[in-house]
Amino acid sequence: MHDANLGTLLRTCDAVGACLAVPPFRWVDEALARGNTLRHPTCVHRVGSPLRWLADERRAGAAVLGVELADEAVRLADLPAARRRTVMVLGHEATGIPPEALDLLDGAVEIPMTGTGSSLNVAVAGSLVLYKLAGLL
Repeated sequence: MHDANLGTLLRTCDAVGACLAVPPFRWVDEALARGNTLRHPTCVHRVGSPLRWLADERRAGAAVLGVELADEAVRLADLPAARRRTVMVLGHEATGIPPEALDLLDGAVEIPMTGTGSSLNVAVAGSLVLYKLAGLL
């Protein structure tokens, strides 16, 4: 489930001028290395407590946007480009954003799907939203 997706997402972060914040799990470095084909240093923040980090970012004035199915979610096509520092939160492909993190979101964006699948992998979902937030789509 994490395989090369995290490194692929890191490449997208680099393409749009964003950083990637990751939790302190053992598999993260391996997953980043597997999917990251960039030959220069990338912007990765390793956060000890993702929930505390999100709360701190929000208090510092960042918008916190989750990629999640929610009643009040904005469709990806209607998402405006970010006008201030924005943190995008991605959850697990099968279980979504953990409930304790949902309370820290300022809003949600939904990626419409017409096929039979119920979710996209983290690299695809994150890349779509990153390009939209960066104003490149």
